[in-house]
Amino acid sequence: MTNSYHSTHRTRKGATTWFGSRTDIGSVREQNEDSLVVAPPLFVVADGMGGHAAGEIASEIAVTTIQECAPAHADAEELGAAVETANRDIIDAALSGRGREGMGTTCTACMLEENRLVIAQVGDSRAYLLHKGELTQLTRDHSLMANMIEAGQITPEEARTHPNRSVITRALGNDPATTPDLYEINVEAGDRLLVCSDGLTSMVEDRDIEAVMNRQPDAQKCATTLVNEAIAAGGADNVTVIVANVEGGAGRTRRRLARRTKITVAIVLIALAAIIALAAWGGATYLHNTAYLAANEQGMVEVYRGVPGEVLGFTYSELVETTDVKVSDLSPSAAERIKENMRVNSVDEALALVDEYRADLQKQAEEKAKIKADREQLEAEKAAE
Repeated sequence: MTNSYHSTHRTRKGATTWFGSRTDIGSVREQNEDSLVVAPPLFVVADGMGGHAAGEIASEIAVTTIQECAPAHADAEELGAAVETANRDIIDAALSGRGREGMGTTCTACMLEENRLVIAQVGDSRAYLLHKGELTQLTRDHSLMANMIEAGQITPEEARTHPNRSVITRALGNDPATTPDLYEINVEAGDRLLVCSDGLTSMVEDRDIEAVMNRQPDAQKCATTLVNEAIAAGGADNVTVIVANVEGGAGRTRRRLARRTKITVAIVLIALAAIIALAAWGGATYLHNTAYLAANEQGMVEVYRGVPGEVLGFTYSELVETTDVKVSDLSPSAAERIKENMRVNSVDEALALVDEYRADLQKQAEEKAKIKADREQLEAEKAAE
């Protein structure tokens, strides 16, 4: 089972990514107890401890609480307070039955804003800075091996294979009084921040990490490569990596300009789409409402919705009715206009016009019948005399 804080990264088409991340279960463990947050300017890695369904919960509580409580801008004291809140939340969760008693997690929380980097750290998840091609560990491990190395009892090389290399001396979830170590560092454009769990540093030596970070400028690809290196070396633990490039003022200006350009383009496209949609709606409304009268091959009047002929190569007309009115029965002017496709404002107007033609023709027929009847009566009267 893996937790809900998986690899998160930003990609900008046509340019290298300035931050990226990856987390992996590794080659040995049955579940991923690491959690991470990548929400610039906040970057957090937590490595859970306590076994199945416990370390995972502890690390997840840690990153969730820190993300909720972290300051809006880089401030070491406020970031440290967020880590202390996470510690209390983990302890409370264990007491309430969520997870298990004794569960805990390391935590390295960083905020990178302009040329300022602040860190709040508990445990042995590390933060590094690559400056002018040289990798430096910024944080101090809270571990038995770190204490023994500082006391001169063991070398860093011996610590990598020591049977007690996984013993942590400080972690979130064990002591309500636990406080993080705080760091405030000035960084420069071109520097690179690395935040990682010990699944990377226990499998890949610092000089090899440095080499990867120097040859891979894309932050996401760099994070992925480092995780792959740890897995290739055996992947004995979960491994989580975050890489962020310090871009400085020029990089921020480029991003702002890129965002403005994207916003401008989006506004133009939306406006253009609205104009096209409005034109299409207006055109469709016009074509649906307008109508015309035409003569078919049999000489009968027909009513069409739309317009005669073609518009941009397309026909926009629909036969509504073939009437019983003969074009030849109409007045010469009306007949000529219908033969040339007489346009009207609407289908209703067209049908009303046909009704008028019918009425006129009916009236003419009645007048002719009356004249004929009068003539026949007159002739009958003359014959009777």
